[in-house]
Amino acid sequence: MTLALRRINHRRHVGRKEEMQGEKTTSDRPNDPGHLLHTGARHSDEKMGQSVVDFPVAVVLPAGGCGERTGLGTPKQFCSLLRRPLISYTIDTFHRVSWIETIVVVVAKESLDLMLHIAQKFHHTKVIVVEGGSTRHRSIFKGLQAFCARAGAPPLPRPEVVIIHDAVRPFVEEELLLQLTLAAREQGASGATRPLVSTVIAATSEGYLDHSLERAKYRASEMPQGFLYDIIYQAYQRCSEFDFEFGTECLHLALRYSGTNARLLNGPPTLWKVTYKRDLAAAESIIKDTLSMSACIISGALGETAELASRLQENLAAHSMTVDVFPCVKGKNELLMKTRNFIQISETAASLCETREMVKIFEEASHALLYPVVIVWVHLSMSEEPCPTEKGAELTTIMDISTTFRKTNILLYGIQVIHSKVPELWERSVERLSQITAALVRDRNPALTGQLLQA
Repeated sequence: MTLALRRINHRRHVGRKEEMQGEKTTSDRPNDPGHLLHTGARHSDEKMGQSVVDFPVAVVLPAGGCGERTGLGTPKQFCSLLRRPLISYTIDTFHRVSWIETIVVVVAKESLDLMLHIAQKFHHTKVIVVEGGSTRHRSIFKGLQAFCARAGAPPLPRPEVVIIHDAVRPFVEEELLLQLTLAAREQGASGATRPLVSTVIAATSEGYLDHSLERAKYRASEMPQGFLYDIIYQAYQRCSEFDFEFGTECLHLALRYSGTNARLLNGPPTLWKVTYKRDLAAAESIIKDTLSMSACIISGALGETAELASRLQENLAAHSMTVDVFPCVKGKNELLMKTRNFIQISETAASLCETREMVKIFEEASHALLYPVVIVWVHLSMSEEPCPTEKGAELTTIMDISTTFRKTNILLYGIQVIHSKVPELWERSVERLSQITAALVRDRNPALTGQLLQA
């Protein structure tokens, strides 16, 4: 087996911890995929998990599939969502958990270099890349073998508990990981399950109904699953060639070959797996929805811009967006890291210099590394007949700097709004500004960057 051991030195991305959706949740949208934001509550939860999990934990991610059911030329785990491969989102799910020490990603031989590049580019410093096998179970076993002494390659520190997960299930909450890990340590194995949504039937060879199962008695087995390392490794050492070739259920191997009956936990609806092409669009939509939950308005010091900021804050709240307002960005570095959406209101194009300063802060903090940052520059024109020459100069400036920003995953949009003295016209302009801003933040469309829209 080829083992590519490579650790990329960089501080890892840490995000916000929100409450996990429970059984009563009716939406498939996770509270916070990737934990995009950073709060004090996140620190408290992380310390709690670290104090409870005082033993080594690792993750094995089999990612060697070819993704035939998506109908795409690229394996689904390497398909791009917001300029980032799907597998990077899944890795970050575990990377942000402080008590998880190592993430072994198992890929096909032809994908080794690509996976190493992804780990380096997105600063996944816990990742170890391993060449996989011809089937899912063979790949998992090779991932587990990375922790064993072998000739020609140093072993990784052996974990007490190992979590096995699918590379194409990007939305997992730390609370569930903690529950699975503790249950696995106590019981030897644990797994997440979900209620069946359809009745399971058996058909005859002629294509007729044979019998059906009573749906209430059965559950759908999901990922992640947790195991004592010695138990699952022993199971793979003992399993048959048939298991390696055709098996899919790790919990069954632990029961059959190690005599370990897994503890089953109720999983949230967010554990769904990207299987078909439409699932990629759904995953991207979930990420966009979460990214658009908050924004920051830089209002400027003038009364008119402050008034517009207040109105815009109120209107964006109607779009389920939490909005903070600050007169300027100077000295607000920590506050800027709480969101990835910014609306800057100004009466002159000179404020674009402040935009450049803000982007510099983002670049130094790698704030746009994992998720694109949106900046909506709003020009408040106090003249009801703005000068065409001035507008042309602003458009040229925005086009030029937006091209540079886009290379660093920062999307700059421009909107011009005229401060009308007619209350009805002004009200209409503010409402249109709110709608355009919300749409730009939600869609994150790179094709619209560098334009000066009219509200």
